[in-house]
Amino acid sequence: MTKSDLADRVAELARITKSEAHTAVDALLESIQEALAQGDRVQLVGFGSFEVRSRSARTGRNPQTGEPISIGPSHLPVFRPGRALKDAVQAR
Repeated sequence: MTKSDLADRVAELARITKSEAHTAVDALLESIQEALAQGDRVQLVGFGSFEVRSRSARTGRNPQTGEPISIGPSHLPVFRPGRALKDAVQAR
């Protein structure tokens, strides 16, 4: 399912225009992105939560030469599904 497909489905379920649904989906995704960029956690009860995890610096290897390289610290967005989402996927 693409973002456009999702917006179309939201329009159908919420009985709103496709344009309004596309705006709502865009606003939701932008809000989640902004919250994560600020280091906040986004929890959608019954669906799951989005959070940012930090990875410390580490040493890796160049796959072509095998020589060690330094990999700097980074921040990654992580999604943890909620129980209801897990159960819905298992029931399919």
